[in-house]
Amino acid sequence: AGHEAVLSCPNISKVSLLLVAWKRNCRGCCLLSYRSDNNETSKLNCSERITWKYSPVRDPALRIYPVDLGDEGNYTCETANSEGNFHFFSSLTVIVPPTVTLTHDESRVAVCQASAGKPAADISWIPASSHSSEEEFHHPNGTVTRVSYFGWTDSPFASVTCLVTHPATNQTLLMDLTC
Repeated sequence: AGHEAVLSCPNISKVSLLLVAWKRNCRGCCLLSYRSDNNETSKLNCSERITWKYSPVRDPALRIYPVDLGDEGNYTCETANSEGNFHFFSSLTVIVPPTVTLTHDESRVAVCQASAGKPAADISWIPASSHSSEEEFHHPNGTVTRVSYFGWTDSPFASVTCLVTHPATNQTLLMDLTC
């Protein structure tokens, strides 16, 4: 999310394209097309974030910038030339890095939280503890908040480390337990 996505539409033929069209596979979704005979580009139900990456004549790649969660889905590129019609399918999965925090409460419990990530982040502790627990909250937009609790009452350790692992980011947070 927030970055650029480029979906390729390979021209498998050396013959010039007559028509190229990108469609999102859902009712009422974006249609971006180009007809070479009229040198005409058209957009239907497309936001300004969805454009050609280059020129549809030279390279009909689709550019989405910035990507948001609503862009996730299946896309089809249809091309036509004198040799026939061709369909290419792409699937866009949007990854959202979580916001990571490490705090503690009055009852000497460390709280490591990975908020609004997609997919959910994994949380682990160093040192590992049998006194840790975890909760998960699913949000309507498809993101997940995962919270892990580490109790350190009577702990012999001077600090604890929260490790958050996610496809978009890995973070390590350290907390002093002498407070």
